[in-house]
Amino acid sequence: VNSTIEHRSLHHRAAQHNSIHMRLLLLLLSCLLQPHSTNSLGHPALLTSIKSFHQPPSSSVADACRIFHGRGGLHPGADHLTLDYYAPVFLLTSFGVELEDNELDSYCSALCETLDANEDDDDISQQHELTIVYQCRGANTTAETRLLCGTIPDPHIVTENNGHDQYLIHLLRGQNHGLFLDMSNGRTWLRNKCQTKDISSVLNLFSYTCAFSVAALNGGADKVVNIDMSRGALKVGQRNHELNGISSKASFLSHDIFKTWGKMKRAGPFDCIVVDPPSYQKGSFVAKKDYGKVIRRLPSLLNEDGYALLCLNAPEMNSDFLLDKVKEECGTEMVFVERLENPSTFQSAFSERALKVLLFQYQPSDDVSSVAT
Repeated sequence: VNSTIEHRSLHHRAAQHNSIHMRLLLLLLSCLLQPHSTNSLGHPALLTSIKSFHQPPSSSVADACRIFHGRGGLHPGADHLTLDYYAPVFLLTSFGVELEDNELDSYCSALCETLDANEDDDDISQQHELTIVYQCRGANTTAETRLLCGTIPDPHIVTENNGHDQYLIHLLRGQNHGLFLDMSNGRTWLRNKCQTKDISSVLNLFSYTCAFSVAALNGGADKVVNIDMSRGALKVGQRNHELNGISSKASFLSHDIFKTWGKMKRAGPFDCIVVDPPSYQKGSFVAKKDYGKVIRRLPSLLNEDGYALLCLNAPEMNSDFLLDKVKEECGTEMVFVERLENPSTFQSAFSERALKVLLFQYQPSDDVSSVAT
């Protein structure tokens, strides 16, 4: 009996030992599989961009911009990195790769040196402390957003159009921050068209925080209708309009676009429709299956010679997706005008994987002539 008990005890201890080994092995594998940056001293291309950033964009049009765009594939080994400036805060983002503390320290040190070297530049050095937010996001990592140093203004407001267009920013909440920097050329195009009175009325679909609306109304538009399912985003949009003193000419509808065609038609027709949807938002909009449903409604909502600005930020779908959908749903009535260039700070080695902003014009007559932009 004693021998049997001793044998069982040894067997139990061996099982425990094996279990511990197995747990250690799984922990080791988890650590190995978790993506981490191997560049502990910082990526040279990003460090170079930091050192050369001595003021807001040379045109001084905006105080929010992208400083480094590793996602464009032009800097090997930096595909996961971006650095943005939302004055007076720097936002460092890593996609799918966790940055080690010593790499974060190298970027913080470089930014600190940049501010010190440009202490006479009022645009940046009017701030008396360095403020950096770090965000790590992606399917293979633990999502994280934290303030590395400094203090974020409350409210945090950035500007475009030489300070005339003001936008509220929130860097510590979620993955979208209130203003899409890569869409700045689209806002500029719309603002200019409103200034020349080519556009007076705008329907802003998937409006988010209504930045297109702010640009249009500050440009001289008479009316903008903003539609988005997110009440929270629209509330920020309303605050943006209050901030700019243009609330009286804008309306905000928190509706499912696919159930609101009647209201849109009664509010129209419009001189311009902006369509800037998420590429994939479960239960709301999936570009591959839903974009066509929006495109087929455009002719019924536009004035003759009205514009449609169609945006697509899905790397897996190229420009032909939109061109084909427009032809399929609208025939020859919607005429392709041009693809707007992305901002120079968003240069990409793969243009069809980057943001695509395509401009069309509604010409219902059979005689489809060339379109001037």
